Amino acid sequence: MLAGCGSLLGGGGSDERATIYSPQVRVPADPAWPQVEWQLALARTTAPRMVDSPRIAVRPTPAELQVYAGATWAQPATDMVEGAILRTFEDSGRIAAVASAGTGLRPDYRLVLDLRRFEADYAGQATPSATIELNAKLLYNRDQRVVASRTFLQAVPAAGTEVGAVVAAFEQALARIGGEVVGWTLASGQADAQRPRPAAPAGPRFEPTGPAR
Repeated sequence: MLAGCGSLLGGGGSDERATIYSPQVRVPADPAWPQVEWQLALARTTAPRMVDSPRIAVRPTPAELQVYAGATWAQPATDMVEGAILRTFEDSGRIAAVASAGTGLRPDYRLVLDLRRFEADYAGQATPSATIELNAKLLYNRDQRVVASRTFLQAVPAAGTEVGAVVAAFEQALARIGGEVVGWTLASGQADAQRPRPAAPAGPRFEPTGPAR
């Protein structure tokens, strides 16, 4: 299996003359996605250090994680995932406003993302699958209430063991998981936005006072 993988490293090695890969992701809007009038902020995506490495991770066996020699991502995995999702929201035209947190937007909802896996996984097969696992939580920004939570998983088989084929599979996996997250967020947020809100408690009432008659 290792011979078929080509050039793998256990975790060290040099980045000299490495090929830099930058997946390009475009996701068309799904006609089923609702049109919403609320605003959304994407919190900074979190991930374990190894997951967010610029190296392209590969798992030849369940207990072993290596990296491809001579190849790196142009961005950390969290930036690629967050960028793909943000662009899908923007290109969809289905949301009033969306931006990364800290850009001055006053959002109604906040999307919190935790990237758990971003690796080429052989899973006992002759060729690896680009595997992305992402947990998403949608929060109502006013009181930080969790509106919905879901874990997304995509595993797209690569056409071969070469790094270029693996990167092409990652492009497909990013597009699929981006579309899933955007559709789920729009539907979950809209369902919550249409719920009746409890009326704000009335403040104390004061009667005017004056001289006794």
